[in-house]
Amino acid sequence: MLGYSSESEIIQLGDAKLLFADDERERISDYNAARLRGEAVPSTYEIVGKTRDGSLIQLENRAFTVRWGEGTAVCAMLSDVSAQKKLEAQLRQAQRLEAVGQLTGGIAHDFNNLLLVILGNAELLEERLADDNELHNFAISVQKAALRGADLTGRLLSFARRQPLDPKAIDLSQTLKEMKELLVRAIGEHVDVRTLSSPGLWLAEVDPSQLENAILNLAINARDAMPGGGVLTIESSNVELDSDYTKDKLELLPGRYVLVAVSDTGVGMTSETIAQAFEPFFTTKEVGKGSGLGLSMVYGFAKQSRGHVAIYSELGKGTTVKLYLPKSSRTAALEQHVVPYESVPKGSEKILVVEDDDEVRSHVEGQLKSLGYEVVSVANGIEATEVLKNTADFDLLFTDVVMPKGVNGPALAEIARRLYPDLPVLFTSGYTENAIIHHGQLDKGTLLLAKPYRRVDLAEKVRAAMDRRNG
Repeated sequence: MLGYSSESEIIQLGDAKLLFADDERERISDYNAARLRGEAVPSTYEIVGKTRDGSLIQLENRAFTVRWGEGTAVCAMLSDVSAQKKLEAQLRQAQRLEAVGQLTGGIAHDFNNLLLVILGNAELLEERLADDNELHNFAISVQKAALRGADLTGRLLSFARRQPLDPKAIDLSQTLKEMKELLVRAIGEHVDVRTLSSPGLWLAEVDPSQLENAILNLAINARDAMPGGGVLTIESSNVELDSDYTKDKLELLPGRYVLVAVSDTGVGMTSETIAQAFEPFFTTKEVGKGSGLGLSMVYGFAKQSRGHVAIYSELGKGTTVKLYLPKSSRTAALEQHVVPYESVPKGSEKILVVEDDDEVRSHVEGQLKSLGYEVVSVANGIEATEVLKNTADFDLLFTDVVMPKGVNGPALAEIARRLYPDLPVLFTSGYTENAIIHHGQLDKGTLLLAKPYRRVDLAEKVRAAMDRRNG
C-alpha cells in the first residue's frame, strides 16, 4: 500500500511517523501520548500517508492501546481510502448537479409555456403588420428574442436530462467531415481546425442533432480558450472500457464506446475550475461573454445518452474534453431527405386539445383554427375523458404530457386508444417525464411536439399525425 517491498525496509526507517505526511506527525505523537496516559482521543480518524516515493495518499487510521510484553503500546490499523474519497466526492457532485437539474428543468418547463405564447403572438403580428414596416420589424425582433430564449431553455433541459432524444446509428467520421465547414465558420480563421477519425470506426447510438450541438459547444469553448489562435483537434476512435476504468465513474457501465475528443492548445483550467465546469451558469468568461450553459448541456446530453464526459486540462497546456458515446448495435440508417412544404400545411379535421395552462390553450386553439381545423379545447384529462366518451368524431388528440388532477397525457392517450383504437395522439410538453420517456428516449411510435414551437412546426406535426393514420 505504501510502496515498500518488505517489512525490513519499513523497520529500517526507525520511526513509524515517517510513513505519514510531515504535517501529520505532531498530531500522531500527541494522540499516541494521550492514549498511553489513558486519556480519551479519537479511535478512528483520517490521515495523510506518505509512500516510499514521496507521494501522498488518504488513509483511515483505527488506533487503540494493547498490552505489549510488560508495557502498553498503540496498535494502528491503516486502510487506503483514496478511491473511496474520490467516489464520495463524485457522488456529492452528482447529487448537487441532480438537484440543480431538477430545479432548472422545472423552470425551463414553465418558461417554455410563456415563450410559446410570446412566439406565437409575434408570428401573428408579423403577418398582420406586413404593411407597416416599423411595427413589422418589431414583431420580427420579438420572435428572434423568443427563439433565443427557447434555445437557452433547451440547454437547461439538456442539462436536466429532460430533452427528448431520438437516437440513431451514426457514423461519426462522416458527421465530423460534414461539420468541419460549419466549425471553421463559427470559430474563425485564427484557429486551425483538424478532424481525425480512426479506421474501422464503430457506429454510435446517439441523437444526431444533439450530438452536433454538443460538438459545436465544445468547439466554441475551445475557441474562447485560444484568444490568440491555436489548434482545435476533434478526433473519434473506438474504445472498450473495462470494469477497472468504470468502477469509479458513476453511472458508466463497462462496454464498447465511440470516443469523440475535442482538444485545444489554449489557456487550460485549474482543478477548481474543472470541478465546477459542468454546473449551469458557471463560466470563467467576462460578463456578457457566455451563458455558462455550454458544458452543462454537453454533460446532460452525455448522461442521457448513457455515455460519459470527462475533462483533462492543465494551466497553459490546453484542454481535452472526452465524450464517450455507446456503440450502436444497429446498421446506419438511410439518410432521409425531407421535402419542404411549399406553404404551411392546413386541414379541416376535428382536433381535441388538452392543455392545463389557460394562455397556452387559448393560443393553440387560435393557431389551429387559423389553419382551418375544427377545435374543441379542455383544461385537463378528466374533462377530456368526458368529451371523448360523448363525442366520437375526433380526428386527433393533441395533449400536454404533464397535467394535474391525476390524468396526465399518457394516461389520457391510453383511455382514448381504448375508446377509439385508430385515433392518433400528438403529445406536447416543455419537457417529458418518465411517463413517455424511458432512459431519455421516446417510446417507439410516439409523436411529440416540444414547446416552444412555431406555427409551421405545429402545422407540420399535426399534419404528420393525421397522415400517419391515413397511410
